[in-house]
Amino acid sequence: MRLDRTDVELLRLLRKNARLPNKELAARCGIAPSTALERVRRLRESRAILGYHAEIAPEAIGIGLQAQVAVRLARHTRTDVERFIAHLRALPEVLAWYHLGGQDDFLCHVGARDSQHLRDFALQAFTERPEVAHIETRLIFAFERNPALPVFREADDRP
Repeated sequence: MRLDRTDVELLRLLRKNARLPNKELAARCGIAPSTALERVRRLRESRAILGYHAEIAPEAIGIGLQAQVAVRLARHTRTDVERFIAHLRALPEVLAWYHLGGQDDFLCHVGARDSQHLRDFALQAFTERPEVAHIETRLIFAFERNPALPVFREADDRP
């Protein structure tokens, strides 16, 4: 999909606050509300916008400890990788995961109630898996998502 400057500005505004009313979104972009509505619909349909979500305070839902768990697989077969990804998707403690190149194969952002929960989770969810050869856990002391949207390609200025 080709994005023009207005599309990029709509994406930036929605990244910072996905609950902006359409009228305000249009005003900030200098376009008519009907145009903003149509452009956002087109951005959703083209999958430039993948979804909307609420940013939730971890403590509000009982997450008292977060960690990054680096995982190395024993083998790198497609079957083992796909099986491990399916496993990650089924774990509510896994907040996000990344499939990597390099020494580690996966980096998993996990949330736990406390250190005992994290320990038990790491043992059960990772070390008992036949695909896993090694894990390394790093505690997260602070986490914040950057609401800015870096744009690394030129916007198409054509109408």
